[in-house]
Amino acid sequence: MKSGNMRIKEISLRQDPDLRKELALLARGCDFVLPSRFKKRLKAFQQIQVQPKREEPRTPTLSQHIPKFYFPKGCPKANINVDSIISRIEKTFSTLPNERASLEDMSKVAKACECPLYWKAPLFYAAGGDRTGYVSVHKFVAMWRKVLQTCHDDAAKFVQLLAKPSCVYLEQEDLIPFLQDVVNTHPHLTFLREASEFHSRYITTVVQRIFYLVNRSWSGRITCAELRKSNFLQHVALLEEEDINQSTDYFSYEHFYVIYCKFWELDTDHDLYIDEQDLSRHNDHAISSRVIERIFSGAVTRGRKAPKDRKISYADFVWFLLSEEDKKIQTSIEYWFRCMDLDGDGVLSMYELEYFYEEQCQKMESMAIEPLPFEDCLCQMLDLVKPKCDGKITLHDLKKCKQANLFFDTFINLDKYLDHEQKDPFSVLRVGENEGQELSDWEKYAAEEYAILVAEEAASEQWNEGYDAELNSLETDIVNDKNYVMDKSSFLDMASEESQVDIDEYDYEDDFE
Repeated sequence: MKSGNMRIKEISLRQDPDLRKELALLARGCDFVLPSRFKKRLKAFQQIQVQPKREEPRTPTLSQHIPKFYFPKGCPKANINVDSIISRIEKTFSTLPNERASLEDMSKVAKACECPLYWKAPLFYAAGGDRTGYVSVHKFVAMWRKVLQTCHDDAAKFVQLLAKPSCVYLEQEDLIPFLQDVVNTHPHLTFLREASEFHSRYITTVVQRIFYLVNRSWSGRITCAELRKSNFLQHVALLEEEDINQSTDYFSYEHFYVIYCKFWELDTDHDLYIDEQDLSRHNDHAISSRVIERIFSGAVTRGRKAPKDRKISYADFVWFLLSEEDKKIQTSIEYWFRCMDLDGDGVLSMYELEYFYEEQCQKMESMAIEPLPFEDCLCQMLDLVKPKCDGKITLHDLKKCKQANLFFDTFINLDKYLDHEQKDPFSVLRVGENEGQELSDWEKYAAEEYAILVAEEAASEQWNEGYDAELNSLETDIVNDKNYVMDKSSFLDMASEESQVDIDEYDYEDDFE
């Protein structure tokens, strides 16, 4: 509106209230001069008070109490008597000299704490025993009382005892003192105790197996939640009662022996690292070279970084062998999925499947075996997996499929693929009926390989005994020959020097990078 050029019609105050309101707002915002006779009416209008609408008072809502439902350190138990447990611990310490407990005495203290026997080393070190060589009753009681007040289940307590200060998770090196105590004191590891150079190899194997099954996030850090969902603490409790070889998931010495011997065969220079060429010789070159290349690219290493100098350590080999011999378990499926997912988009495309199948076809042709066309193979695999989205196989699809091992062997291991092809096709349909009632693929493999290794060792010893008998007979003749001056001991020393490997020079901490 322009000033002085606009006329406003007189509007009766008897008009609608909303309209009067709009008129007042309009008048305040206009820049023109109102006629004097209208100003009087507008002034009267502005004096009219618009009565505000009365609001009914709201009834106060009663506050709702939501009970706590998140307990990261376990749900507190109402019937636990901390003072009673502390009293029992103090009584146990009173039977020890100067009320101090050494590591050897901690088995009694662990029982007083109502803990499994092989918690004794974690209890000892958590109370500062590593600094003085003993634990006083006062330090131990203060430590354990705090644990009982803040940690309310075994998983939280175990993490609290072994983790670094202010950490709520376990890293690989945190388990070393606990496992070293198992090696030093378990009755079924007496023979290993005498070979101290192999302690680190056994410990490395067990640590990797623990993280392989427990650390489902691949983070390198075991949380309380992951520990609760696993069966690890149950196996720790059973160490006291059964043969250590019964712990086929973690502590079995026989399984360690199989894994280490397989690695030793590939590690020709015995520097405890293997390269791509070494790994390709595994199982008589059965593994696809393209898959091996993916392993060394960092696809299955923590942080997705390529291994240093394109070599993998013994710890990495443990993961490889466990995954290779049992492709049905969760970690193994994730391991091989990472290898085959070339672009890292979380989906196995038809291009990626063809890339790995192409090498399998080349191998079969070199063996005078006519390969199945890729299109036919693809149809078989899609029928097997039944992916949710057509033409795209996800990790979730493979975990739901009970024949993930058949899928991966088709693209990864030619020998196993051909074995599957020769089996009764109806046996695939029967898989899963007796699931859980028989040994896993890994347990079958480890048992067979251990039997072979023991038989080979026995045959070697028998041959050596016969050879020594012949050598002793030969020595008798040689000693009488004055022209023969070769010393037997120097021959044995020479052979020993050639075969000896200084394992102590190996940087054990590299296993836990």
